Amino acid sequence: MIDFKDALFQGLAPDGSLFIPNEIPKYKLKNYYNDFYSIALDIIYPYVKENISQKELKIICKESFNFEVPLKKIEENIYILELFHGPTLAFKDFAARLLARLFSLLNKDKLTILVATSGDTGGAVANGFSGLKGINVVILYPSKRVSEIQELQLTTVKENVKAIEINGSFDDCQKLVKAAFSDIKLRKNIKISSANSINIGRLIPQITYYAWSINQLKSSIKPNFCIPSGNLGNLTGGILAKLGGINIHSFLAATNSNNSLMRFLETGTLTIKPTIKTISNAMDVGNPSNLERINYLYNFDLKKIKNDIKSISINDKLTSKIIKKIKSKYNYILDPHSAVGFASIEKMDFTDKNRPMVIAATAHPAKFKKIIEPIINEEITLPKSIKCLYKKKKRSIKMNSDYNTFKEFLLLNY
Repeated sequence: MIDFKDALFQGLAPDGSLFIPNEIPKYKLKNYYNDFYSIALDIIYPYVKENISQKELKIICKESFNFEVPLKKIEENIYILELFHGPTLAFKDFAARLLARLFSLLNKDKLTILVATSGDTGGAVANGFSGLKGINVVILYPSKRVSEIQELQLTTVKENVKAIEINGSFDDCQKLVKAAFSDIKLRKNIKISSANSINIGRLIPQITYYAWSINQLKSSIKPNFCIPSGNLGNLTGGILAKLGGINIHSFLAATNSNNSLMRFLETGTLTIKPTIKTISNAMDVGNPSNLERINYLYNFDLKKIKNDIKSISINDKLTSKIIKKIKSKYNYILDPHSAVGFASIEKMDFTDKNRPMVIAATAHPAKFKKIIEPIINEEITLPKSIKCLYKKKKRSIKMNSDYNTFKEFLLLNY
């Protein structure tokens, strides 16, 4: 049994398995919160209190969650939780900003953070950790499988963040990171941790916006949540929220054509297939790490998992169709990942006349400008934070997916 700090810094257990809380705290929340950081403080503190004081955590939460988290009603009983108002315009900002500050507070030695990204994680981590003293970051991303803006966000930050462009898929990137954590000899030479959702420190902040949604809804009826899903970290955060007593009815895990979770729910077995490239690229994951945690949280009881989670797969054609429809009907622009979520609700007829459905909107549509503009036949205005990226120079190191090559790079540079 180890404490939060050790789990945070180890990232993965020595045997390659994922850390999970020994006990999920029952969250003691007020009836209503006026600001996000206060609810985040009450959610996160029980997990970290062995290592961080409430005063320290309050400062961290204020700094991390200094942006809006609006819940918008789209149609009767369907709401969009806009999680993309942070600095990199993606929901990954919640976890990455808090994680960077936790590492900075607790770190005493030279540390290297390894990250595999299918899109938004890379930019959020690069932004959150950029310029931190004593911490280097290595981000692995699949070449030509992230959007132009996503690539700029993770390749144009300060020198302590290095981007490695892997000739392969996200799963290849993730394999390299996991292999490094399982390499005992490497870990004796380099102190490494992770900022992926394999790190429990990434998941805990993601509980916060589920509680915030309930806080904003002010409904006595437990809502359903629709979660666009790839590596299943966001879904796992929701499960931790539900198991901790937050009033959630169930989850609809919406995937693109990479439908490992849907197949698992049908058969009880995870069958891994090659990753399919889609327009919702951050969800292009064939072997989702956090399914291991989900299984454990439900005591490997498939019936219990299926009672709380349903999943459906949405292809690119239907994703594009729903982007166009929602723009025309409500003058609201969905990014491709959030569109997968909205399409899954319609396809599965998951709505309930009396039960709210909250869609976790994962990214600002401007990040997928080149995909969305031809669909809606309209230009998307770029926020200032995106425009300035085009003035910067991309810096990446091209590499194949061979572990020995990656290991040699780490040993030479860190």
